[in-house]
Amino acid sequence: GQEEHGEGAARASSLATSRLLSVLLLPAVCAWSAGSSSLPHLTTFTAARLAGPLPLSPHLRRVLRGGSSFTAMSVEKKKIGTHDGAFHCDEALACWMLHRTAEFAGAEITRTRNPDTLATMDIVVDVGAVCDPSKHLYDHHQREFTETFDETHTVTKLSSAGLIYKYFGREVLSKVAGIPEGEELDVLYKSVYENLIEEVDAVDNGVSNYPSDIAPKFKVATMLGQRVGRLNPSWNDQTTKPDEAFVKAVAMAGEEFESVVKMYAGSVLPARHLVKEALASRHQVDPSGQLLELATPCPWKEHIFDLEDKSAPPILYVVYPDSGGSWRIQCVPLRASSFENRKSMPEPWRGVRDEALSTLTSVPGCIFIHATGFIGGAKTREAVLELARMAIAN
Repeated sequence: GQEEHGEGAARASSLATSRLLSVLLLPAVCAWSAGSSSLPHLTTFTAARLAGPLPLSPHLRRVLRGGSSFTAMSVEKKKIGTHDGAFHCDEALACWMLHRTAEFAGAEITRTRNPDTLATMDIVVDVGAVCDPSKHLYDHHQREFTETFDETHTVTKLSSAGLIYKYFGREVLSKVAGIPEGEELDVLYKSVYENLIEEVDAVDNGVSNYPSDIAPKFKVATMLGQRVGRLNPSWNDQTTKPDEAFVKAVAMAGEEFESVVKMYAGSVLPARHLVKEALASRHQVDPSGQLLELATPCPWKEHIFDLEDKSAPPILYVVYPDSGGSWRIQCVPLRASSFENRKSMPEPWRGVRDEALSTLTSVPGCIFIHATGFIGGAKTREAVLELARMAIAN
């Protein structure tokens, strides 16, 4: 009887100890299963100190020795919010950089403009009309936004790419390049901004890199030369074989050629017919003839400059329905590749949204006017046409 009692007490002790250690070790084992590198040290220590002298259950012994089929508790993924509709380089790059941070690695991306949905996100980029890094809100479209990279970069305002780079860039660079905090990372941080991020910021914000009264002698549309050039082995690369790199360069150049041909043949050329029809009927849209209405969004800039009557008053604005059912108004630029417009939206409208814009313009159903004044939106055709007519008369 005493032997049976002793065995029962030992089993009870083993069960109690196993339960206690399961509770104590569960967070650490979950972290290990999720990829943390800190647990092996903990389990080695625990197994050495506890697995021997204390009566552990066989399952817990297997957990401590790494041989268990233990499944970690599921951890809810972080959520990144950005806008839907046409996507741009800045939010695409912003999301890529966020995925290289410890906090947002593997985060799900939700594309929406719904404020209620955006309110459930852990971080929001390029939408929402608020920039507040303390709340992980990173939009740059609001009228009052003026943030730049630092005090030496005063011309180019940040896009969502620049914002994420400014606040998360050092962590991303350290991960990508394997360089710890220090002087080298400081130099890299500035170099990557000036040689990549600032270009994205400038293009998204409509900043020209040359005076508007100087026409470029040719168009830079693909940066193919630079991209091919980067395939050459660097001065300290002793492993890349030049002939193999050249094969990659040939493939890159060919893919770019085919991509451009297919885009122009399949998208740009068919749009020419739509622009022709819109030009022919423009006086029915507005007597001034300076407002063009397209039946569907399509590439129109090059065709306007090629087809419009140079002796007539210039076309100032183009309106068209967008994919979400609302309507857009866009300024005609001075040249197809220019950020300067023939006539931008009225300055008081720029950066104003929704009800505030409707109150300001007395036009119901307004959605936004971009802070640079080159594009805007409204909920209905009637509203966007009224904005265009007011802008022409302004």
